[in-house]
Amino acid sequence: MNFDTIIRGGTIATASDTFSCDVGISGGKITALGADLGNAGEIVDASGLLVLPGGIDSHVHIAQPSGPGIVMADDFASATRSAAFGGNTMVLPFAMQQKGESLREVVKQYHAKADGQCYVDVSFHLIIADATDSVLGQELPALVNDGYTSFKVFMTYEGLALSDMEMLKVMSVARETGALVMVHAENYDAIRFLTDRLEQAGKTGTKYHGVSRPIAVEREATHRAISLAELIDVPIMIVHVSNREAMDEIARARRRGLKIYGETCPQYLMLTEQDLDGLNMEGAKYVCSPPPRDKASQAACWEGLQQGIFSLFSSDHCPFKYDDPQGKLLPKGKTSFRWVPNGIPGIETRLPILFSEGVSKGRITLNEFVALTATNHAKTYGLYPKKGTIAVGCDADIAIWDPKRQETISQKLMHGGCDYTPYEGIAVTGWPVSTMVRGQFVVRDGKLTGKLGAGDYIAREKSELAKPSAAV
Repeated sequence: MNFDTIIRGGTIATASDTFSCDVGISGGKITALGADLGNAGEIVDASGLLVLPGGIDSHVHIAQPSGPGIVMADDFASATRSAAFGGNTMVLPFAMQQKGESLREVVKQYHAKADGQCYVDVSFHLIIADATDSVLGQELPALVNDGYTSFKVFMTYEGLALSDMEMLKVMSVARETGALVMVHAENYDAIRFLTDRLEQAGKTGTKYHGVSRPIAVEREATHRAISLAELIDVPIMIVHVSNREAMDEIARARRRGLKIYGETCPQYLMLTEQDLDGLNMEGAKYVCSPPPRDKASQAACWEGLQQGIFSLFSSDHCPFKYDDPQGKLLPKGKTSFRWVPNGIPGIETRLPILFSEGVSKGRITLNEFVALTATNHAKTYGLYPKKGTIAVGCDADIAIWDPKRQETISQKLMHGGCDYTPYEGIAVTGWPVSTMVRGQFVVRDGKLTGKLGAGDYIAREKSELAKPSAAV
């Protein structure tokens, strides 16, 4: 049998196994695993390297409206290029509805932004900000059937936060349609109360961003989201969990038999509240929500990854330039932390950070790394087994890693649209050197070789993990 490509001599790891064999690729699919596979149009020597499923970053924000005078640093071209250099072969950004908008029209707008502009594959989650009868009764069920099988709801942010009644209605539609609900869990009223009080006291520096969003507001909202989901009997994913208290709410719900899933991110392993306390607005570089916590919360999040409370490790990539009046240093943002754009870049550094801090330092196994960064994302969001693993019949989405390569993370190594990385100066061991999407190299030996537009939009199936506990 002749193949388009054979990857030879590498060590393959999936979420369950690690083994040595060659990978035969034809027509963008993995068509054989074994030794002495024969001839191919190209032989790729992976001796001494790891051959892993390409990363799937299922929580990213790209080219998303962010408020008057604010412009997100990445469009789809720069974000997916950066993703590819970080060892990712697919990203799942959000199509964000705003008040008064048709959900169907929002989806069309995001396709117009993404079509022909991606280096890696993409699929869209939906953000429900206006839970009208027409959206919930007509548009949302139709979109789920069209392959938009997950949507996110917010419990905070002006114009995005849903009431408990609206949350229950959205969750009910999810249960009826088989979609998975993602929840940003922070108590909006509590944050507004604390923010007003801090500003009245003249405490407006970026370090007070964390003070305005303490652990209690995340814990309470997590508990409330779980309680609402329990009423409807619908599985939910609590995204970007930052601390033990919220994590414990998820664990308690699981012990009661509820299908509650958790996700955490690099900022909760590597950053702390001290980073928000920089001089001359330097702390704005680290403003994200929930905010970085303390060392104890970092340790807790590692436990969550090790114990399976978190099944997903995502970047929550939400990039704004720092030194830019349309970014972190917008004029209004200089007056109070309240107005600093929320979000940090991380699409390119997610995998090297977890590999180095997790695998290289012995906190997690290589197989757990694959699960947390690729396989579980595919299973959670209706992409498995097409994506997320290395097996015959899967898309040939592959990242080739040098597990011993040492790098120091720096903005000069990044390939996105942002002008800084919050992880500047962090030394890592283990680095993705080549990335292949459906059998074609996008990045090869550290150089961009793929063409803009090579990434496809992927419609998704309904996830098995979104099925309710009881029969409908």
